[in-house]
Amino acid sequence: MKEGDLLPSIRALATDLRISVITTKRAYDELEHEGYIYTVAGKGCFVAQRNIELIREENLKKIEEHIQKIAELAPSCNLTNGDLVEMLRILTRED
Repeated sequence: MKEGDLLPSIRALATDLRISVITTKRAYDELEHEGYIYTVAGKGCFVAQRNIELIREENLKKIEEHIQKIAELAPSCNLTNGDLVEMLRILTRED
């Protein structure tokens, strides 16, 4: 879907998916809370404009989680921080 597209009504989507209206409402509420959709009273829910900063923040969080896992695994392989930096350089080197 594109920015500004109208989403199906909660009831219509629940019927189409054969799930509870309450479950569908919770999903829409969460999408709105996360900034993916917005609601216009009397008109419905729409796809929100992409928030580049929000996307960047989410990706940074994922990177931090991966780095944390690397930091936990590195000692078991006797890898130093220098070794990890060199591995990153090799992996990101353009051919």
